Amino acid sequence: MNDWKDFFYLSIGERRALILLLILIAIGLILLIWGDILYDRQQAAAPVATERTEPPIDTRAADRPAYASPPSDSRPRHTAYRRSYRRESLGERVRRLTDRRPHYPHREKLSPGQTLELNAADTVALQKVPGIGPYYARRIAKFRALLGGFARVEQLSEVYGVDEEKYTELAPWFTVNPRLIRRLAVNRLSEDSLRRHPYINYYQAKVIVRLRRKNGPISGWSELSLLEEFSDADRARLEPYLSFE
Repeated sequence: MNDWKDFFYLSIGERRALILLLILIAIGLILLIWGDILYDRQQAAAPVATERTEPPIDTRAADRPAYASPPSDSRPRHTAYRRSYRRESLGERVRRLTDRRPHYPHREKLSPGQTLELNAADTVALQKVPGIGPYYARRIAKFRALLGGFARVEQLSEVYGVDEEKYTELAPWFTVNPRLIRRLAVNRLSEDSLRRHPYINYYQAKVIVRLRRKNGPISGWSELSLLEEFSDADRARLEPYLSFE
């Protein structure tokens, strides 16, 4: 029954430590309360500034010569810039920030009746034709390089991406000079070089080299026409491009 008394029993040393701790806590509370009281008294005693103090007057300023400020008309005005400036509307800003299409520089187009020589025009000149932009200009130039030049305007329809409607739109703007074509030296080129031409396939290039090894240099179309690999249509397409020298 006396167990609870033993629980609260403290030795002399423990009692002294407990009393010291209580004293320190009391001192701390007193200092805290006293500090708040002193702070409130200082705030109440501080003077309230009701009037703005004027800066000291420099008496030496009266002895200095007075200079008039330059007239407002003498100051530079950027009226021309202000007149030319136009604030961007909300719709224009939205279009500018959301339009991700590539913007190409404006190029002057040919007038009706003007034409271009198809074998001499570079990609910049080709873009002067209405309906031709950078894409079609590169395609036409690439196919022309593979051919060695255009023999007829109708070959534009063979360019990748040029359908019948596009060809009808482009054809009136061009002329062709066949003398600008780079011909293939049939008796000197290798099989690989021959078949790079768009109009010569693998079997035709192979039979040309075989005939050349067997009978010597090929004299002309009279020999190629005897081969089953070359039809009349092939001769019509290839004749402007082959040289038998």
